[in-house]
Amino acid sequence: MLLQRVLSAAVGIPVIVVVILIGAVPYALAVAIILALGILEFYAATDPETSAISPTHPRLRRAAPSLLGQRMPAFAGCGGVVLLVAAAYGGLDEVTGALAGLIAGIFLVLILRRDIQAGLGDWLWIVGGLAYVGFLGAHLVLLRDLDDGRDWVFVAVIATFVADTAAYFVGRALGRRQIAPVVSPGKTAEGAIAEMVAGFVAVFAIVWATGLDVDELKLVPLALLLPAVAIVGDLGESLIKRGAGVKDTSDLVPGHGGFLDRLDSILFTTPLVYYFVIWVVL
Repeated sequence: MLLQRVLSAAVGIPVIVVVILIGAVPYALAVAIILALGILEFYAATDPETSAISPTHPRLRRAAPSLLGQRMPAFAGCGGVVLLVAAAYGGLDEVTGALAGLIAGIFLVLILRRDIQAGLGDWLWIVGGLAYVGFLGAHLVLLRDLDDGRDWVFVAVIATFVADTAAYFVGRALGRRQIAPVVSPGKTAEGAIAEMVAGFVAVFAIVWATGLDVDELKLVPLALLLPAVAIVGDLGESLIKRGAGVKDTSDLVPGHGGFLDRLDSILFTTPLVYYFVIWVVL
């Protein structure tokens, strides 16, 4: 498992760096593909008709059901994610407008379907995925399109990777005190402290390495918040998986699980960096 994690990172991180550097259409296309796979993983795990939703489920399945063997609403939600990424090219207003339109459109489709029993569950299921994976994920494009957006994406993504990696290795080596045993038994206080320290240092290091012109005092809140938000994102996805009765959202990323398992923290840290930039820096 550890070897697979290292090999996946050795292959994946250089690819991610190159795509961020290129930007433009290739970057947006890569984001759309990754988020589309992530939301299919979310829907496969949480489908109200098939998932084993039970917080006290005694044994977790290794992975969620097949991504391609799902009901049609899952694929409609996948298309909605692609629409949100495309809308992100226009800006935040366009993304929120697209999300509002999707919510209303989903209501209309479910009304026309006239399935009262499944309607509410399906609406919550589809909209939940669009908000969680689609809206939050679209900030990857919003952030890249800002002034110095390439460098800020590096801050959001690489600092999160550094923080998560520190938490993983320190937690495995020294972790003793669980901080959320019901939600994520492997999450320890020792790992969380390592994540906070590594994330704080990584933010300053990446800002320095990229040459971003930001006052150090202004950067302190971001450096403190980014690893904390990453922990929330990690635990949030663990809550989803624990409730759905799955260990991993898929096995598409060897050693890591699924794309959503790698996106869990980034879905939260990227919006944080985006709003920091537009509210504090610009």
